[in-house]
Amino acid sequence: MKNNPQNQRHGINSTGSGRIQKKKRSIMGTILSALLALFTVGCITLAGFFGLAKLGVSDISGKDMVQAASSQFFYSNGDLLAISDSEEDRLPVSIQKVPKNLQNAFLAAEDIRFYEHGGLDYRGIARAVVANLSGEYTQGGSTITQQLAKNYFLSQERTLTRKLHEAFIALQLEQKYTKKEIFEMYMNQIYFGQGAYGVETAANRYFGKHVEDLDLAQCAMLAGIPKSPNYYSPIDNPKAGAERQKVVLSQMVKYGFITKEQSDKAAKEKLEYKNIVSDVGSTKYFLNYCVQLVMDQYGPDAVYKQGLKIYTTLDKDLQGEAEAAAKLTPNYYTDSNKLKQPQSSIVSVDPTTGYIKAMIGGRGNDQFNRAVLAERQPGSAFKPFVYLNALENGATPNTMIEDAPIKGDWNPQNYDRRFHGKITMRTALINSYNIPAIKMSNEYGNEKVVALAKKMGITTLEESGSMTDANPSMALGGLTHGVTPLEMAGAFGAIANMGNFNKPVAITKIVDRNGKVLFEHKAHPVQICKPGSAYMLVDMMQDVMRRGTGTGAAIGRACAGKTGTTSEYRDAWFVGFTPNLSTAVWIGDDNNEPLHGMTGGGEPASLWHAYMVRAVEFVPDADFTKPKGFKMPAQVADEGKKDDKDKDKDKDKAKKDNLGKDISSGKLPGSDEGSSVVPKPPKPPSKSTPAPANTKKVPPKPGQ
Repeated sequence: MKNNPQNQRHGINSTGSGRIQKKKRSIMGTILSALLALFTVGCITLAGFFGLAKLGVSDISGKDMVQAASSQFFYSNGDLLAISDSEEDRLPVSIQKVPKNLQNAFLAAEDIRFYEHGGLDYRGIARAVVANLSGEYTQGGSTITQQLAKNYFLSQERTLTRKLHEAFIALQLEQKYTKKEIFEMYMNQIYFGQGAYGVETAANRYFGKHVEDLDLAQCAMLAGIPKSPNYYSPIDNPKAGAERQKVVLSQMVKYGFITKEQSDKAAKEKLEYKNIVSDVGSTKYFLNYCVQLVMDQYGPDAVYKQGLKIYTTLDKDLQGEAEAAAKLTPNYYTDSNKLKQPQSSIVSVDPTTGYIKAMIGGRGNDQFNRAVLAERQPGSAFKPFVYLNALENGATPNTMIEDAPIKGDWNPQNYDRRFHGKITMRTALINSYNIPAIKMSNEYGNEKVVALAKKMGITTLEESGSMTDANPSMALGGLTHGVTPLEMAGAFGAIANMGNFNKPVAITKIVDRNGKVLFEHKAHPVQICKPGSAYMLVDMMQDVMRRGTGTGAAIGRACAGKTGTTSEYRDAWFVGFTPNLSTAVWIGDDNNEPLHGMTGGGEPASLWHAYMVRAVEFVPDADFTKPKGFKMPAQVADEGKKDDKDKDKDKDKAKKDNLGKDISSGKLPGSDEGSSVVPKPPKPPSKSTPAPANTKKVPPKPGQ
């Protein structure tokens, strides 16, 4: 072939051109081969990855997914009392309880092909890429299964590695669980803001409802929140929340779940936001007590992660009345811990069951439950144990006692600094005289009094050793450690129940998340004394409220009780009962400061009256039942001579009946023993225990 003259003119020949073209074709072929090789390797890698995901066995597929759940506490009537504070507040529910509107809202907003794909929606991924490039709204590329995998197993970081792990886990989840199970776990796992995890907690937190009670507008609002919980929260950002709700509704219309008319109506609905659980208020002390009981038995994870249902004995109405009464506690000053002083405690127990019906552990934001943990001196509120022991050992309300000076180094006195000659045991208790109580305790056995009180649930007493409470000062309430309001209410409940003691109970039943009963209280009443002895003491204690130191607490129906005031007026008590409700009221300063002359017949009696007069409206009216075959001894007169001052005093006391009491003054009629005039015994016990924040006492197991 000859060369073209034109090519020669430009310095180009046909042989060189061919070589260049061949070289170009060679380079292109190499590039294409490399790309094909990379594509093939990528396909093989992806195929191998997803093959392992489907066929391989891993830790994820080898164990069940158990979501952490909060525990729920219920009042005695079944109403929700509180939900435990957990890192993730979650109340799992079955898919059957989730309304169709909410299920469909999530499908429309998050993953319309959920029931068609196998964990990864390739069409959805491609659609999301195109839509994002064009600026259109559509669903994200992640399926519901992928979102569950991410939220349960992985972090929220945005990396390729995390996305690959997410895809791997999603495929495994689809192999292990049914679509229904995955959807249910997803509904219970996702975060809705406001500390709420899962649809039930979200329904509680936003609308004050259970999830099954949500309407279409509420369902659409909730379904829109998880995309960005902080931004779309209708509480924190109402405008953004409403706009997101409309997007969800439009998606539901697009996919045929609802009509345009239903969507428009739902969008116009005015939503009200409220929490199903109100502020726990005064119940915080009782709740903390219950939490401690459960943790001691089952560990902290049981309360904060296992979703227990804990049924308590607390009566909603009585707790409200106790809270109102506690507000009558006087305010002397605010201490360094920013707590009002003095503090007060009110505890009510059903004598027939031991159920704690109301509990006020203080009046502040502290964690110290004075009803359970504060061991304080009881003063003369301890005297009923002395007289019950005497009755058990042959005495009667008519037994005579010589109210005269005690010989020896210890010279205790009565509050009025006088002696009254021979008087009955009834008169001694009515007027809370100190000398007769000491003599009766000595005569019938100090050790027996302590042993009897322990049988009645007073666990703080010392029976032996150098610090024993079996000494004469015990008769006046001078104890080594003191007593707690809860145990006093329980002990006096045994008197009301004719000698049958039921240990105070806070929890009746505990059920796990699967409905299995873990614990159920079974009553174990103990007969601690003869019914006749208890009945005689009840009759004497009724007179305390009819014409003695407790007249200011009387409520116009069958009731009995006892006042208590300690040395230098550091503690003031009123503990009393009806046939079906035993209540202890204590007032004292956490720092053990004096109470400005307060006695048990003053403010504590006022609080007891204010609470009980309302509380008895919720319990049946009843009288104390005389034991079968028991005959009450006829009352006899005292033999001691009274001077003119005594007679005048009796006349004044006779005028102070229930109809004449002045509630507006904040102090009700009725005097109490001023035990500050009682000299110390030969071996004085240690001071009563105030209520410091670090005081700790291990509570009993649930139901005990």
